[in-house]
Amino acid sequence: MDEIEGVPNLGPVSASWLRSVGIRSRADLERVGPVGAFLLVTEAGHRPSLNLLWAMAAGLLGRPWAGLSPEEKLLLREELAEAEGPRRSASPNDPA
Repeated sequence: MDEIEGVPNLGPVSASWLRSVGIRSRADLERVGPVGAFLLVTEAGHRPSLNLLWAMAAGLLGRPWAGLSPEEKLLLREELAEAEGPRRSASPNDPA
């Protein structure tokens, strides 16, 4: 199966990455959200481009993968940066 049930826009590699982190359906993606899913895929060792983020977000809205406005992409980038913030700034030498 090369698709995530109920989510258009995802090719076989993207779908495989998502399945590898437990996202197998539209409901799974809605629960985690596009940014959360993107982070899970990245943390699993895959190297997605932002096109994966756009494809997931647009797919949940029922649009083509390139169907997000520049403003929507900016909001997603900001959400991603905010979510990555604690991960990026954490260092093994930082106190918990």
